Amino acid sequence: MPRASIHPGRPDAVSLYYELHGPGDAPALVLNNGILMTTASWPLQVPVLSREFRLILYDCRGQGQSDHPESPYTMALHADDLAALLDHLRIPRAHIAGISYGGEVAQAFALAHPDRVRSLVLADTVSEVTPDLQEIIGEWLEVARTADAERFFDVTVGWNFSRAFIDTHADLLADARRRYDALDFPAVARLCESFLTSVDFTGRLREVTAPTCVLVGDQDRLKGPDHAARIHRAIPGSEFRVIAGAGHASCWERPEEFNRVVLSFLSAHP
Repeated sequence: MPRASIHPGRPDAVSLYYELHGPGDAPALVLNNGILMTTASWPLQVPVLSREFRLILYDCRGQGQSDHPESPYTMALHADDLAALLDHLRIPRAHIAGISYGGEVAQAFALAHPDRVRSLVLADTVSEVTPDLQEIIGEWLEVARTADAERFFDVTVGWNFSRAFIDTHADLLADARRRYDALDFPAVARLCESFLTSVDFTGRLREVTAPTCVLVGDQDRLKGPDHAARIHRAIPGSEFRVIAGAGHASCWERPEEFNRVVLSFLSAHP
């Protein structure tokens, strides 16, 4: 079980779980998780993307098999953690991708460590917390603080998946509901707080110089096309891709199209 000791000796030291897939001499590609995801959430991407890239999966602080410290999390701290993880792996530069919360981490990283970014892939993510998101994620936070797994599933599932996906994937969602029982809800609450208090990038995105692809599912009701278009307009020269029929979890709902967009973009920006 590979783990990296991040910021040893600092008050915010943490141990991060990570996985490496693909050829050791291939260009590095980091996949940053959504808020309720872990390294186990990319089974539809790993076999495809690892053919051409040294794929780096990791759980950020508060997620999965990484430490869940009780101190507050912020996007700046997540970005600092990722830089330290890449140092641990002796990777000076990488393609940085992320979906939802992971896309916000990717933006924070690109702004704080621009020289370490080969390219940027931002999927189903936002650059600021609009009033509707304040209300939605505020409800998630309120329920997370109760540690009621059933209720938390009910208030999140409709935002994370399209209606068509929910109607046709009962077994998958039943399995997801069972996994909610194992969530560390205080850590989930800290992740929600991090989103609500530290995502404010729009005014700085013009500073991003790395080639950037912004992609979004057209059925994403949480962080959908309007949010993606805002990021696209703000990042000079960025590309904009819409995945038809996909909800917020576009990498699960339309994995072939998601992988095709990512590979096509990265092949054009080695």
